[in-house]
Amino acid sequence: MPLRRLPLAPRRTRRPRRADSGVTLIEMMVVLVIIGIVAALVVPNVIGRPDEARAQVAGADLRTVAASLEMYRLDNRSYPTTAQGLAALTEAPTVAPLPPNWAEGGYLPQTPTDPWGRPYIYRAPGENAPYDLMSLGADGEPGGEGVNADISHRGGASG
Repeated sequence: MPLRRLPLAPRRTRRPRRADSGVTLIEMMVVLVIIGIVAALVVPNVIGRPDEARAQVAGADLRTVAASLEMYRLDNRSYPTTAQGLAALTEAPTVAPLPPNWAEGGYLPQTPTDPWGRPYIYRAPGENAPYDLMSLGADGEPGGEGVNADISHRGGASG
């Protein structure tokens, strides 16, 4: 039985390019100018936001640490001392007073630091509460305004 030849697909011919089918340099420049204007309007509004977000994260962190301090107090009848610090929430304290019922595994997975990478300030007893817990804000200095303002949590039950 003889082999049959299959018909070949028709060849595609390239159409000649029209002279005006590409993007001109002027069109590219217009697009780049528009992108530049949009960037000039958007970038200044976005630049100040990271520290504002960090300040909100610090407030949420302080509430989480405060809840952990409450659990510590419920287990051990007192808050960690200033000398024991917030490390008492991750590792059993070795400085007196030793906690009688420290929870296996701790109260936090790691010693907390603020969103700017500095340790939170913890004092027990606090000025007008059982403890003071704070971050010094974006600048790391006491006081300040806006994102540089101190973020604090004074809390705890009296006990």
